[in-house]
Amino acid sequence: MIHKLSELTEKAKNKPKRKIAVAAAEDDPVLKSLKAVMKDGIVTPVLIGDKVEIGRMAQSIGFDLSDIEIIHNDKGAEESAKIAVSLVKNGEADILMKGFISTGTLLKAVLDKETGLRKGDTLSHVSFFESPYYHKLLCVTDVAMNIAPDLDTKVHIVKNAVEACHKIGITLPKVAVTAAVETVNPKMEATVHAAELKKMQWKGCIVDGPFAIDIAIDKESAMHKGIVSEVAGDCDILLMPDIEAGNIFYKALNFLGGAISAAVIMGATVPIVLTSRSDSEISKMLSIALAAAMD
Repeated sequence: MIHKLSELTEKAKNKPKRKIAVAAAEDDPVLKSLKAVMKDGIVTPVLIGDKVEIGRMAQSIGFDLSDIEIIHNDKGAEESAKIAVSLVKNGEADILMKGFISTGTLLKAVLDKETGLRKGDTLSHVSFFESPYYHKLLCVTDVAMNIAPDLDTKVHIVKNAVEACHKIGITLPKVAVTAAVETVNPKMEATVHAAELKKMQWKGCIVDGPFAIDIAIDKESAMHKGIVSEVAGDCDILLMPDIEAGNIFYKALNFLGGAISAAVIMGATVPIVLTSRSDSEISKMLSIALAAAMD
């Protein structure tokens, strides 16, 4: 069981070095994160993009590219995405990473039915937080991909998060389906979804809800409200009701809650590192480590 995000790097060190294909690598923050994480010997990057621009950026941050493969492409980000995806599809890379390219353009290449990396029906963002106010890692999903997921989409989001937990050693994750209240209210779709998800037969996880955030993460709050559940106060995964609640919660943890995070996109044949401009340098590094640590 991993308790701190720094342990992801140690876990990744015990695995064969992973090759990470970076689509549109002309991106200063991405190159900085790769430079930092390469010191731990867990990944070897393949940089796809304008070789001259990549070289200029690398030189400005003291990143030696002499032993790093660069695939030159000056035909734009869309072509870089296709090349990066093809490397993964052909087994020449183990991880895909977003560079200076829009998320939509990258995912278009990932989801191409003939040449992409489609595994299931739903891609979802899975983030792991290390918070000074919680006793273990906390997985939060989905905060970046699915805007207003219906019940079926939430089933896939849960499965993606559970798979991510399994891959880093959380063998029986407890899933708290979050809402504003703990009672089912037909006017509050999140509570209805929670009740339906709770009824389903799940493998490899325990699902319960609806839970407000305080009930999901604090046993005393659950006891005070008379809620008896093995998930309440000890959850591993928080399923967000929609992207707005998820995104606000994600950024509040990072910017106000003193937490650090690592995140990947799940649902493709390989983990995808897709960091935000607002993510810290350490978050970007840990996201690469998370992808490399996955079994």
